[in-house]
Amino acid sequence: MVEEQGAYFVKSVEKAFDVLLAFTPEDPRLTVSQVAARTEMTRASARRFLMTLAELGYLRADGPVFALTARSLDVGRSYLAGLTLPGVAEPHLKSLAANLNETTALCILDGMDVVYVVCVPSPRLLSVSITVGTRFPAWATSMGRVLLGGLPASDLEQYLESVQLRQLTQRSVTGRNALRQEVEAARLRGWAMVSEELEQGLRGVAVPVWRGTEMVAAANVSLQTHRASADDLEKTVIPLLMDTSRRITADYGGRNSTPAP
Repeated sequence: MVEEQGAYFVKSVEKAFDVLLAFTPEDPRLTVSQVAARTEMTRASARRFLMTLAELGYLRADGPVFALTARSLDVGRSYLAGLTLPGVAEPHLKSLAANLNETTALCILDGMDVVYVVCVPSPRLLSVSITVGTRFPAWATSMGRVLLGGLPASDLEQYLESVQLRQLTQRSVTGRNALRQEVEAARLRGWAMVSEELEQGLRGVAVPVWRGTEMVAAANVSLQTHRASADDLEKTVIPLLMDTSRRITADYGGRNSTPAP
């Protein structure tokens, strides 16, 4: 099979992609000599490939340097368009669930509620049991407070004016101003923690998942309160959850970091 592939292998196609991949976020502008060094081509060959790619619209020349154009995105656009967020997120959430031995999930905001689009139960026999499609009031969950923090100010105010707060447990937030403060704190920190506001004995933490500049979901870890204190979660679970979110974001065609508050 290897010999059969080699018979029709087009070396110039490989070299063209080598040239495109020579441009990185750290070095978005390169000279002919730099491209030649990175691709192990002669300077003359590198120049021919650069000029051809520029002619096709994938590169632009700015004096002695070249840079990628927006058309270079066409190469991966069809692949990214075929990605679904649950499909991208589930392997990462499974890995986190196995690592922590706890339940992990991915939620989106739908009206006044959060909706579970991925749920990976804990490997333990006794764990938080939630299924895909489950809905909870956004105000009472860590995922909801993260997602509310990603709304434009006018949309958040509209939500706060419309929401009906209920005393689900003794710890449930009861006032709109208190909820606003919790949402703002989650936005500034980049994560939210809710302890026993939705259900007695249940604690959850959540972080945002981004695509470009848009917050598209919240990744979550849920566990029984006796499993870990709030301080323990902040020191151990939240960093791992943030790392998982970054991996999901990267695979979903997102960005490397979240915006500054």
